Amino acid sequence: MTTNRSYHITTFGCQMNKADSERMAGILENMGFVWSDDPHQANVILYNTCTIRDNAEQKVYSYLGRQAKRKHEQPDLTLIVAGCVAQQEGEALLRRVPELDLVMGPQHANRLQDLLESVFAGNQIVATEEVHIFEDITQPRRDSKITAWVNVIYGCNERCTYCVVPNVRGVEQSRTPEAIRAEIESLGKQGYKEITLLGQNIDAYGRDLPGSTPEGRHKHTLTDLLYYIHDVPGIERIRFATSHPRYFTERLIKACAELPKICEHFHIPFQSGDNQILKEMARGYNQEKYRRIIETIREYMPDASISADAIVGFPGETEEQFVNTLKLTEDIGFDMLNTAAYSPRPNTPAALWDNQLSEEVKSDRLQRLNHLVAIKASERSQRYFGRIEEVLVEDQNPKDPTQVMGRTRGNRLTFFTGDINSLKGQLVKVKITDVRAFSLTGVSCQ
Repeated sequence: MTTNRSYHITTFGCQMNKADSERMAGILENMGFVWSDDPHQANVILYNTCTIRDNAEQKVYSYLGRQAKRKHEQPDLTLIVAGCVAQQEGEALLRRVPELDLVMGPQHANRLQDLLESVFAGNQIVATEEVHIFEDITQPRRDSKITAWVNVIYGCNERCTYCVVPNVRGVEQSRTPEAIRAEIESLGKQGYKEITLLGQNIDAYGRDLPGSTPEGRHKHTLTDLLYYIHDVPGIERIRFATSHPRYFTERLIKACAELPKICEHFHIPFQSGDNQILKEMARGYNQEKYRRIIETIREYMPDASISADAIVGFPGETEEQFVNTLKLTEDIGFDMLNTAAYSPRPNTPAALWDNQLSEEVKSDRLQRLNHLVAIKASERSQRYFGRIEEVLVEDQNPKDPTQVMGRTRGNRLTFFTGDINSLKGQLVKVKITDVRAFSLTGVSCQ
């Protein structure tokens, strides 16, 4: 058994991974381990990995190589790879890095204590088999004291042809509304002001839970969940992500307009503005449907912020099809758009197609899309100039200690002069004096 009781977690990838890391940190602290800022001082090192893009995966291997060398000098070092690369590679990871003690997929995050105890008893373990995710009673060690992630559904049943997530995160498993509400109530009591409900495909929430209403509608939907948790004391703001256009309903939009705590911000990936490419991606909607969703949101909430994800350079994408993505981006005017060049992922159908595009074409298209995104975001930001916005103060501005920073309800990062000690966690009215594409500056009205 190890004597140095410190740990370090490095997290790659999405919000789901960040939430998993916080849960695993909570388990380690329960076991008596103490967080170390320096991975080279810690003696339990955990990499929570992401396999969405190839470069994130390569980074993990370079980090691992350094720690594997260290293990030859310090045999009591415990090396763990968790998350999506662990699920995807499984045993192959041990062959590549034999110094690893534990390889565990995302579904096993709640089992970390049992798995580690087995490692300390001298075993090398691969935990990637499918499991039913059980309710976790460990308190996560949350990175923030103001905003918190709350998982509502794990896994994904979609089969987008480019995406590795269903292979690594398993089938959809929804938590019960009661368990979710209990976690949010506990966060409210601890002083958290904002929560983000998380799911790989959050609009699928509840499909796997039993029960339907007398009218024949399923009684556990994301919309029902929002009504059910909305009045939790102490929580001032509620967000949710990530949405799928196939399941995004007018009933959900109406609930967001009606419920005052739900922030006017929607993250709805469209991936491509071309119907043929959307079909080949197996996304289950066309660009006309996507535009209707945004129109409906703007009918109910004209000021809502819209962010999305888009992929350029999908196999076989022609210049004309790419221009359709530019056109959609131009017409909608996103507040924020996460863009990526298509990257073939293991065990996905699109990776095997023989109509892959060259890196030059992908890079050129990505640059052109990013240029347009910045222009449109800048235009969208103009509406904030001179307005008074409510900002939830989260931290000090790392570049200017006289300023604090936080987010508007529409998720715009905002800076203003103030003392973090007295303002952290406060909702402050801020008059916007300076607008940029992705952030704002203002002065406190309080």
